[in-house]
Amino acid sequence: MPKYTIDEIFKSPETKHSLGLFDKKLISSINLYEKNGKPHLKCFGSDKERSAKPEEIVRQLFIKKLLDNYGYPKERIQVEKDVWFGSGVFDKRADIVVLQKDLEHPFIIVEVKKPNRKDGIEQLKSYCNAEGSPIGVWTNGSELVILHREEPNVFTNISDIPTVDQSLQDVIAELWTLEKLTKENKLVKERVSLKSIILDLEDLVLANAGVDAFEEVFKLIYAKLYDEWAAKNIRNRNGRIHFRIYGESPKEIYQKINNLFKDATNKWKGVFNPMDKIDLSPSHLMTCVSFLQDIKLFNSNLQVIDEAFEYL
Repeated sequence: MPKYTIDEIFKSPETKHSLGLFDKKLISSINLYEKNGKPHLKCFGSDKERSAKPEEIVRQLFIKKLLDNYGYPKERIQVEKDVWFGSGVFDKRADIVVLQKDLEHPFIIVEVKKPNRKDGIEQLKSYCNAEGSPIGVWTNGSELVILHREEPNVFTNISDIPTVDQSLQDVIAELWTLEKLTKENKLVKERVSLKSIILDLEDLVLANAGVDAFEEVFKLIYAKLYDEWAAKNIRNRNGRIHFRIYGESPKEIYQKINNLFKDATNKWKGVFNPMDKIDLSPSHLMTCVSFLQDIKLFNSNLQVIDEAFEYL
């Protein structure tokens, strides 16, 4: 009987999924076996037999994380759940759905089959809107995007999904310090690029925001750099990060971030006019902040910022 390994399944240059988000212990939980001359595995969520393709392995590892790391019971996890659009069923199924405690309504929808970031996020948004799920997750095994559906077609990024004992608000309201930001920095931890984050923002809000995308992103980066500097040099007792959504309203977020921008222009003069302000609407700004809040820019490789501005 042929002996299949995870490495062999992922070694093809055509494979667009990867395993960067998962540790060795989790990966070792996958038990491969042969059936009809091909590798198979047993689904952690449904106990069904499935072909061990790269995207299936990523799905199983995420299900395993939901069970072991986040504590969700098996009865709250559905695999390949029909998605309802109005009175009809969509022609595709959601890869993973975590149900609310009522075991009826979706709480988290996870998309793993589409490896392309833009396509995956678009499909995820459509599923969340159709099912009314407050949380959506897209991953290809190396990148991870977690969306909070604030209202139809309004999505913000959040840093993690709640554990079984947490509420969504618990995750959003968690206080972040400069130390935590450094530890969780997505530019390092997930090797995501600032350019890809800006592409997300362009697809979600900037393309239809009616503003100069370069100018507004530059303002936000300026404000974020100042916030990180202030966390170290002014708020050094607790190092709290302010460039972050802690559950405030869009108007409160706008005031907070615009104040950071004003403080930055006062600290580092000559880049912006003292009368300049952030021109994004509060709701658009909220989405932008949510996607930038998990990256650390100060003292990072300047090539990261250069690449993003070159794209803009």
